[in-house]
Amino acid sequence: MDGQGGGIGSAVIKKLKDLFGETVEIIALGTNAIATSQMLKAKANRGASGENAIVQTAGKVDIIIGTVAIIMAHSMMGEMTPKMAEAVTSSRAKKLLIPLTQENVEIVGISPIPLPHLIEALIQENLKDFFEPPESG
Repeated sequence: MDGQGGGIGSAVIKKLKDLFGETVEIIALGTNAIATSQMLKAKANRGASGENAIVQTAGKVDIIIGTVAIIMAHSMMGEMTPKMAEAVTSSRAKKLLIPLTQENVEIVGISPIPLPHLIEALIQENLKDFFEPPESG
């Protein structure tokens, strides 16, 4: 899940597709059409934009990945509505949150780490129990 330009979501999707190929279904949920479009270009299987898409889909997935902003109403310059944030936080899905935000929020105890390293840690430390990468031929 991503908003604004979809760059972080696209980076996560590319890495997931590199490691897991088509063994996983990735649904790109964007707060806007540009973010969704960028995530679809990164090879998400399906995508949808806006409040209703996020509200309807958040409760139907196994894992939600995004920045910490996806649980904060009015974040992403107002793109993340209260209904969207509530749908994400109330979903039974496992939430894997990247500790990046443009909001006036600091997560204490987190060292500044470059995005590619955060994505690698997200996958290696949190997704290995959910998926096995396909065997190399």
